[in-house]
Amino acid sequence: MIRYSLQCDKEHGFEGWFSSSADHDRQKEAGLVECPVCGSRKVGKALMAPSVATARKKEARAEVAAAQQTAVMKPAGADAQKREMLRQLKELRDKVLADAENVGENFAEEARKIHYGETDARGIYGKASIEDAASLAEEGIEVMPIPDLPEDSN
Repeated sequence: MIRYSLQCDKEHGFEGWFSSSADHDRQKEAGLVECPVCGSRKVGKALMAPSVATARKKEARAEVAAAQQTAVMKPAGADAQKREMLRQLKELRDKVLADAENVGENFAEEARKIHYGETDARGIYGKASIEDAASLAEEGIEVMPIPDLPEDSN
C-alpha cells in the first residue's frame, strides 16, 4: 500500500491509500478521488517527507496506527459534530437500503441496463469492484459507495 498526502484546489489536506501509484492515477482519472471536506475532485499530491524505516520508527508508527485505528472505530468518544455526521450518514444509508433493490454482485450490469434504458429505472445497490465503478463513471453512470459505519463492525 502507498500512502499519499493529498490536497484539493481549496487547500484542504488529507491522506489517501492506494495499492500502487498506477492505482492512484486510475482512480484520479476516473473521478474517484475527491476531497472529504468539500467534495472537490481537483486533487493533487502534496509534498511529503520520505519515510525511512528504522526499528524505532517502525515501532512508533505501529503504535500511532493502532491508536488512530482505535480512535476511528469508537465514535462514542467523538465530538458532537462527528456524532451528528455519523447519524446523518446512517440515516442516508438506511434510506437508500430501504428504498432501493439489492442486486448484489450484478450491480454494474444492472446499472448499465438502467442507464441505457434496457430495464425500468429504479434505485439499486450492490457490490462492485473499483474497476467496475471506474468503468461506470467513464460511461457517465453515476455511482456512489455506501459507507461502512463504525457500528457495522460490532
